[in-house]
Amino acid sequence: MCGRFTLYDQIENIQKRFGIEVSTIDDLESSFNIAPSQSILAVVSDGEQNRLGRLRWGLIPPWAKDINVGYKMINARSETIAEKNSFKYAFQRRRCLIPANGFYEWKTIDRKKQPYHIQMQNEELFSFAGLWEKWNDGAEAIFSCTIITTSANDLMSDIHDRMPVILTPENESAWLDPRKNDLQELEKQLRPYDSRQMKAYPVSTDVNRPKNNHKELINSL
Repeated sequence: MCGRFTLYDQIENIQKRFGIEVSTIDDLESSFNIAPSQSILAVVSDGEQNRLGRLRWGLIPPWAKDINVGYKMINARSETIAEKNSFKYAFQRRRCLIPANGFYEWKTIDRKKQPYHIQMQNEELFSFAGLWEKWNDGAEAIFSCTIITTSANDLMSDIHDRMPVILTPENESAWLDPRKNDLQELEKQLRPYDSRQMKAYPVSTDVNRPKNNHKELINSL
């Protein structure tokens, strides 16, 4: 699964990395403990231009009776997104990228949970594969998203049996393009990332509390 992540790059770097042509974000405050239900940065596309904006983390399907459904949909399993009513339309037409510098996962050691921070070996920006939706209660529209997960790679399997889908830069354009409708080809991108390009290290349990949000959270123990 993926329940917390980090994003602390400068907004200019993010815009350049993802080829942003339209943005509603002028500035970005670094975050070292992004949690579900928060408004998070995301990249969407109409097939011509990449746009940068914010989505609520926790997907709310159009048919949902209230926004609380989103708390249960922070992640979508890659194995079932083409079938589940909550995700299958978004998989076809509403795919997004969620920029990140790293993410957290918890490993159970002697019945205690030890948090780890996981990132690229080069510590550069990367993207989670995501889905987004629009929900309207008659008074306002809420745009929300979910992070897709897959089975763990060799690095992650020692920590947890699942991990977020991380897309290679070469696959990001196809994932974003709503005109791409070969779902079998898209599903091929939803595989564990190359563990040789990643690293993981234990961090303070201060990250367990979402209210804690400071640079020291990503320091190695």
